[in-house]
Formats: sequence, C-alpha cells, structure tokens
Amino acid sequence: MVKLSPSTIKLFLECPRCFWQHINKNIHRPRGIFPSLPGGMDGVIKKYYDLYRQKGELPPEIKGAVSGKLLDNEDLLREWRNNRKGISYIDTELDAILMGALDDCLVEENKFIPLDYKTRGYELKSDTTSYYQHQLDIYCYLLYKNGYDTADYAYLVFYYPKAVRENGYVDFITSVQKINTSLDRANKLFTDAVNCLKVPEPKSHSECEYCNWGSESFGD
Repeated sequence: MVKLSPSTIKLFLECPRCFWQHINKNIHRPRGIFPSLPGGMDGVIKKYYDLYRQKGELPPEIKGAVSGKLLDNEDLLREWRNNRKGISYIDTELDAILMGALDDCLVEENKFIPLDYKTRGYELKSDTTSYYQHQLDIYCYLLYKNGYDTADYAYLVFYYPKAVRENGYVDFITSVQKINTSLDRANKLFTDAVNCLKVPEPKSHSECEYCNWGSESFGD
C-alpha cells in the first residue's frame, strides 16, 4: 500500500517523473545540507502556542486575525503533530494512505480549522501562500475523512525577522493569511498522484531542473 503526504504530493505537482521515481524506485532528488533553524523555530512556536492553549487564550499576534479558539485536546493534538503518525486516511479502493502532521488546529462552532506556522527570512511575496495551498487542502481533507466537520478555509501564520536587539533578542513580524480550501481539490490531487504511480514512468518534465540535469549527465 502506497503512503503519501503533503511533501510527496508537492513533489508530484512539481514533477510527476521525480515523484514516480521517488515512490516506485526509491530514487530521490539530490539534497543539500538541511538547515536546522526552521525545525528549531517550529518546536519553539509549538511550545509558545501551547502556553496560550493552557490558558484558554490565543497568542496576541493572531488574536482578532483568526476565528475560533485553539484546540484544547492536547492528547489529540500531540498525536496529530507526530511526524510518524499524524492524522491519516486509508483509501481501500486506491490502496493508498494519505497522512499529514498538523502544526495546530482551531475550533469554531464544532468546525475544525487547520493552522500552520511558517518561518521565513523575509516578508511575503504575492504568490507565497499559493505554495502551501495543497498542504492546507489535504489537512482539511484528512480531518473530514476522520469524521471532523471542517470549515472551507485554514490559516497560515508567517513569522519573519525584523531586527536584532541587545542580548541577541530577535523581533519577528507576524502575517496571518486566511486560505480558502477545497475537499474536492484534495481528493482529486490524492487520486491523481496514486494513479500516476500505477502507469509506466512518465517522461521528463521540460521545466524540471533535476530531470534536465539527469538527462545531461547520464544521457537519459
């Protein structure tokens, strides 16, 4: 049974051939050194949100910019945050599993609303949020498939540095973005990705630098 996630779905969107090779042949794109700062920031932000969760409040920088309250079931959220377990859905017809790990979740009138934190080195561009559309669609889809009523939107909370003060304290700017989501779009994406794996290897993507590099280097 094939297992997919937002990161592998992203690969499918970028290049079906790289995705096919990644899953079917265990051939992965070359990777450089992975920076540890984003992961460290993610852990710190989760602890920060948890402090407000325990007080039944929202962090001040998102108060008034989001609807609902932070999910107060800490055991459930801990499970959803777990990269090895997360929240998953098994499609027996596709013979595939879709899994994702949420950063956080809001609840309003019994509707569950994914909230994802992002750290960046600079302010947002006009197309920044579109890069994460599939991820938020999938989170809502996974919640829905697990029996949770969802809204048709989710939130991205971006943190990026503004300045460094004395003693190394860094000031961050926060940008909250409300993103409309679609269960149908997520279902189609999941289905298309799984079906891609069941056909012969796709041709090289004309705009994929990895496919082009492989063709030039190895005559593929």
